[in-house]
Amino acid sequence: MRAFVQAVRDDRVLGDGIAHLLQVVLARGILNGWQFGVALVIALLVTGSYGPGDRRRDPRRLFAAAALATAMPMWAALWTRGVDLTLLQYAVTAGLVWIGLLSERRATGVLLARLGPPEHEGARTLFVGSEAACREVMAHEAVGFVDVDSPPSPRALGHIAQFPALLHAAAADTVVVCGHPGDARLRGLVAATLAAGCRLLIAPGTLEATGASPAIVWQDGQALIELTTPALKGRQLLVKRAVDLIGGLGGLVLASPLMLLLAAAIKLDSPGPAIFGQERIGSGGRRFRVLKFRTMRHGASDAAHRELIRRLQADEVAPLPPSPVYKLVDDDRVTRVGRWLRRSSLDELPQLFNVLRGEMSLVGPRPPVPYEFEGYDHWQFDRLQVKPGITGLWQVSGRSRVSFRQMCELDVEYVRRWSLWLDLQILLKTIPVVLFNSGRAA
Repeated sequence: MRAFVQAVRDDRVLGDGIAHLLQVVLARGILNGWQFGVALVIALLVTGSYGPGDRRRDPRRLFAAAALATAMPMWAALWTRGVDLTLLQYAVTAGLVWIGLLSERRATGVLLARLGPPEHEGARTLFVGSEAACREVMAHEAVGFVDVDSPPSPRALGHIAQFPALLHAAAADTVVVCGHPGDARLRGLVAATLAAGCRLLIAPGTLEATGASPAIVWQDGQALIELTTPALKGRQLLVKRAVDLIGGLGGLVLASPLMLLLAAAIKLDSPGPAIFGQERIGSGGRRFRVLKFRTMRHGASDAAHRELIRRLQADEVAPLPPSPVYKLVDDDRVTRVGRWLRRSSLDELPQLFNVLRGEMSLVGPRPPVPYEFEGYDHWQFDRLQVKPGITGLWQVSGRSRVSFRQMCELDVEYVRRWSLWLDLQILLKTIPVVLFNSGRAA
């Protein structure tokens, strides 16, 4: 586009009249320099023109980006060239940039379509649904479809009951769900697709509770819903980490005198270290050592706790108040000071060091022990999409009064609903829970 403007304005390829007009309206250097390039990239990011599907070719988004990019470097011209001439220059420049962007994006799309299928579009797409429903959505080449009806269509790759094997055999990188196969099968389909690292799209009319995070994506003019693994991304992670650093450092400064007194009390009450590290599972399945004030006799066996976790996961234990959800009642391994520390939750204070080291967050799911993690169902792995926290949604929602499954469900709900406001609410609710032991901590 810059070369075209220069040819018309400087080389007069369209005649002297048009060349003279452009010399007045478009001063030399208006589309040159790194400043305009930076402004254009920022405008494309702000307007979401680098998004997936059809968004990067949307004329309205590209026009908004061109208008914004042109406006950013032209403020100075208001004072040097006057309002009327600047507005004319702005309109012509924004129009030219828009035409150039639109032409470039569409030409690139056509070229990629001829040379090979674009990423996530075209080939290696597997459809799931009835034959009629899949046919309506199949706007581009597909590897085939998996039928939800019994018996399956002879033109189908197979029945949804064999979906994991069919997905592997098809080597698809995208799965599009066109019909509702039933809640249980849909949850299995979502788990198998995301576990295989495939992109998952679902037609708007078929979305039910799937346990994944939905987002609308436009593709070939068709509105689809993309399902992804629940997780914090980009700016959310940055904001959460900043809050953790500020809160963790402030908490350590305020709590350090109390922590010194508690450490002395533990040492006087029973032999052994005041602080111990226990292996836990953090975000992404990474192992780390969570720090806690020691509440048990040094060297006590964990066999009884392993058995409790096994029974909880098998739903053999009912959480009747004041029974804790994952701690033993009347455990003779717990020391006198340790019993009070557990009741007040002050044994968790050393985890502020875990927060500063980036292993934990102030708010998040409870970090599981390895032998608990080994018994997880597929939906419980969503708890590991964020860093574990010192406090969390389940701690302020009943704490020991909820069942093991309810605790896991609350942790997963936190991951899906995360916001800075939710974190602040949980932190504020944690104060009365700890002070008044409203959740009956063990």
